[in-house]
Amino acid sequence: MSIPQSGGGPIERPEQLAEYLADGCKPPEDWRIGTEHEKFGYCRDTLRPLPYDGPRSIRAVLEGLQQRFGWDPIFEGDNIIGLQKDGANVSLEPGGQLELSGAPLETIHQTCDEVNEHLREVREVADRIGVGFIGLGAAPIWHHEDMPVMPKGRYRLMTDYMDRVGTLGKTMMYRTCTVQVNLDFSSEADMVKKLRVALALQPVATALFANSPFIDGAPNGHKSWRSRVWRDLDASRTGMLPFVFEEGMGFQRYVDYALDVPMYFVYRDGRYIDALGQSFRDFLKGRLPALPGEVPTLSDWADHLTTIFPEARIKKFIEMRGADGGPWRRLCALPAFWVGLTYDQGALDAAWDLVKGWDAETREELRVAASVHALDARVGRIDMHALARDVLAIAEEGLKARARPGAGGLIPDETHFLAALKDSVETGKVPADELLEHYRTDWAGDLSRIYAEYSY
Repeated sequence: MSIPQSGGGPIERPEQLAEYLADGCKPPEDWRIGTEHEKFGYCRDTLRPLPYDGPRSIRAVLEGLQQRFGWDPIFEGDNIIGLQKDGANVSLEPGGQLELSGAPLETIHQTCDEVNEHLREVREVADRIGVGFIGLGAAPIWHHEDMPVMPKGRYRLMTDYMDRVGTLGKTMMYRTCTVQVNLDFSSEADMVKKLRVALALQPVATALFANSPFIDGAPNGHKSWRSRVWRDLDASRTGMLPFVFEEGMGFQRYVDYALDVPMYFVYRDGRYIDALGQSFRDFLKGRLPALPGEVPTLSDWADHLTTIFPEARIKKFIEMRGADGGPWRRLCALPAFWVGLTYDQGALDAAWDLVKGWDAETREELRVAASVHALDARVGRIDMHALARDVLAIAEEGLKARARPGAGGLIPDETHFLAALKDSVETGKVPADELLEHYRTDWAGDLSRIYAEYSY
């Protein structure tokens, strides 16, 4: 989750809210790729999650990265809660999941190099203190009461609120991980088309990256439990956003939606002020109970946008949110998948042609079926396995058309980053299928084996 936003002055006109989003428009030559991924840390001898403090802890990892690799620390009070360097940052999820939010980069070659360098640094620090990190969509063994709580005011407020609006919000916060990619748009029309494609095809990403078949030490009946969790978190701020597909969709329509999402907090002078359930519309009028008489800044608006969690969301870019955290190769495959679909106009048009006839019910049914069955899902006449094959072929053509070389020109384009997904389409098996097969055969139900065999 996001660190506090900064740099925005007072909001004096309501039009500034949509203008803030529109300021993200960039010409195609300036489009960038920002990859984010989360991972669980644990003590290698006990297989317990990392506490915040102590010799083997999240703090120790952050301080190790700071001291050994020149990252600049980010503090909340006296607690180090993140790092930043060269346009990237490392932050903490509520249960200690370590997240890299990568710098905006030009090619997938670069973003994959960044991921690899980050994991190498984390591994070097972790090895010195007996710690491991693993990429999964959900913690397979740990119960909620096992999870540490990171010292961030934002998370304390959110934790208290979650049980008021759903049943699985705290599971999302403390026991799930994702891999995401942030992508640019050139205009309002381009944003709308990309967001529609992103939402409609997010279930395909959920299926291909499904990697959370266990919770509380046993199979949970879903191949992506992480995706299931998001369906019972808070209906006011999650979901497939049917309005995006309606006539009149644009920046202002998204603003209207965001203004209807209840607030979590306001950040002032290094602390989070409780605004749970309050209205940003009231804030604009100077009537926020948490800060009576005060009007918001653009930084407050940027913070509020980070508390909205649909399957794809807009800030000054589009964030693809449907995939489980996973193994090394798939951290590079996700940006390749979405860049291929959206950064070439021919591919984007082909993707839209594929989904434009679906109604809201179909899109939601695909979302549910993907979380349960992954590539084995079927919705009406739509076979997820066949759909994934078609979508992947479009993405591959999009990457070929981009023709961004790597390795000093020895690699002609970025298509090889799709290899892990092509393997899944060929075999019909996603990471969750592999994990379940191990669980039922050579692991003989011993889920502790997952740490040694699947850690980075």
